[in-house]
Amino acid sequence: MIEPKEFYRKLDSLLNKIGQEKSGKDFLFIIGKEIEKTFGKELRLGNGRIYEQNGDEFILIYASSKPGIVTTAKNIPTKSEAIQSILNSQTYIFDNPGFSIGDLQSEGEYAIPVAITVTSPNSRWIFVFELKSGWIREEIEFCLNAVRSSLNYRLFSESVKSDLEQAVQIQKSLLPLKAPQTSGYDIAGYSQPAELVGGDLFDFFQPGGEEFGFCIGDASGHGIPAALMARDVITGLRMGIEKHMKMVHTLKKLNSVIYRSAYSTRFVSLFYAEMEEKGNLFYVNAGHPAPLLFHNNKVTALETSGIVFGAVPEIDLSRSFINLPVGSILVLFSDGICERQNIRGEEFEIERLKKVVLQNQKSNSDAIIKAIFQAADEFGSKKKWKDDATAVVIKRLK
Repeated sequence: MIEPKEFYRKLDSLLNKIGQEKSGKDFLFIIGKEIEKTFGKELRLGNGRIYEQNGDEFILIYASSKPGIVTTAKNIPTKSEAIQSILNSQTYIFDNPGFSIGDLQSEGEYAIPVAITVTSPNSRWIFVFELKSGWIREEIEFCLNAVRSSLNYRLFSESVKSDLEQAVQIQKSLLPLKAPQTSGYDIAGYSQPAELVGGDLFDFFQPGGEEFGFCIGDASGHGIPAALMARDVITGLRMGIEKHMKMVHTLKKLNSVIYRSAYSTRFVSLFYAEMEEKGNLFYVNAGHPAPLLFHNNKVTALETSGIVFGAVPEIDLSRSFINLPVGSILVLFSDGICERQNIRGEEFEIERLKKVVLQNQKSNSDAIIKAIFQAADEFGSKKKWKDDATAVVIKRLK
């Protein structure tokens, strides 16, 4: 029997190896060898093999190359009694002499197989080792159960990480890479998700000519459910704008789609606007924080004209109008900026946002956005953002 303190030290080292080893096609092979290297002598364990499921069979993909080992079973049916026993128990010792797996034969001394299942969201493997005389059930089960759990967690985490990374790339592809270059205007936008992906959105539309449209929105919550909703809103707007549908009609249709959504998050605030000649701005504000128009040190809020999308099947929306004078600045933002808190629980609030913009009103739009996020970030002691934060700045140039 291995001394307990030494046993736990070695097990901890092995589990750390599983958590830190570089992932890749040889990852499982490396861990299989490490199990034998770490516990082969003390636990009387060795001659490992790894089988990977392929359809209705488990196929041998790795085997120890030590002399004296004969592995006759390259493919084992999933429905076989041995495989089913392993899958049901997850850790299984074949201590019945008449019941084994893979026809493992060892020269010199009696040995029996022990097997564990290892799974990821997309694949499944079976690790098989030979137990020589002198093994102790409690030590074997404790060690291999810990290894199995650690491997499963690592593989699951890798898969989820990969899926999240793909979700990040999908969302980044939906947000505009750069603002439109429109004569007479300086435009910029930026979004900071609280998690890898978020529910804030902004976009720009150029249906033709010198006219252009833009929007900012915020799906309730954050993370993947909110990001999925943000994706649908952007896609719906792009389809509507491309078909030259009227603003209010397009938004009402979009609300109907969101209302029928089965996602856990289905409420979206949205500000959508179309800029026409000479600074004439027509807009709809469906429950979004009122954008701020700065001109000659005066600030005007573009208040809401309807409730958030998704609350009811049909909503009343009205189109509003305002003119952006030459030299004015329009700032759109999500509540993640104004609701950012400091260590005392105080919020950044709109007044601080106004102050930042007024102090930087001679800067270009990109610099104004950077100043806004820098001020809010420092206000929150540069800690992790608890809510998605987005801003769009449009300056009408002289």
